[in-house]
Amino acid sequence: MLHVITGGSGSGKSAYAEGLVQKTGPGRRIYIATMIPYGEEGRQRVLRHRALRREKQFETAECYTDLAHLDLGGYADAVLLECMSNLVANEMFEPDGAKAQTVEAVCRGVQRLQQQTGALFIVTNEIFSDGISYDAETALYLEQLGIVNQRLAQMADTVTEVVCGIPNVVKERKDETVLEQS
Repeated sequence: MLHVITGGSGSGKSAYAEGLVQKTGPGRRIYIATMIPYGEEGRQRVLRHRALRREKQFETAECYTDLAHLDLGGYADAVLLECMSNLVANEMFEPDGAKAQTVEAVCRGVQRLQQQTGALFIVTNEIFSDGISYDAETALYLEQLGIVNQRLAQMADTVTEVVCGIPNVVKERKDETVLEQS
């Protein structure tokens, strides 16, 4: 099961995604953190977030690039990847990133994660509505993130957009057997 959660900055998408993971019941929960902690402020933020996740029974795995090679050390009942926007930027701009193969690398990584879990939740950002013109490098990043988000939505069983803390399901794959019985 793949569930993509999108929304703008401060929309409540992360809290919503964590709540969904907790509703999957008891079992092994893994939080894949993709933000590279730069500077002391970044390191402190990571420590604070780890403590909060530990209280929710999450194990934390840090993965900044090359998601396809992330080994969860066995099956996980639920995995939360936070956040696709960071992962795409890392793949594009970090020295060990996928560069021009970002979309393919990210999608391969998601497929590999799906093999290691029963429920995969991916948080991504909706950053395409501001109407601002950007420099070429930022425009390329936005284009790559947009393509990744579209591919994830195609792969997903469910896509939810969170607006002002309100989740709106925009795609929900129905069970084929239920449709046949109707």
